[in-house]
Amino acid sequence: MVGDPGPYLLLAAVLFVIGAFGVISRRGAITILMSIELMLNSANLALIAVSRFLPGDGGAGVPDGQVIGFLVLAIAAAEVAVGLAIVIAMFRLRESVDVDLARLLRW
Repeated sequence: MVGDPGPYLLLAAVLFVIGAFGVISRRGAITILMSIELMLNSANLALIAVSRFLPGDGGAGVPDGQVIGFLVLAIAAAEVAVGLAIVIAMFRLRESVDVDLARLLRW
């Protein structure tokens, strides 16, 4: 398939920058987790766009970029489960989800 993945890669780069800015500038744990998810989804968009527009199928009949994108989604689901568990534990202990207070979770 011929085409230009440029617009998709530009959109992925913009989404990644927005997510990185959210991680750097925010203090709330939920907002930081959402920004990390945005960065993971932008990487998925880039992988699938490149996979779609490059010739070849990886030899097994399944595009490599789409398989890696699926694995990134599975890792993101695990990250959400662990991250929310940490946020709940932090809220129960300190009644705040401010990441500056996370160092106080030590015994």
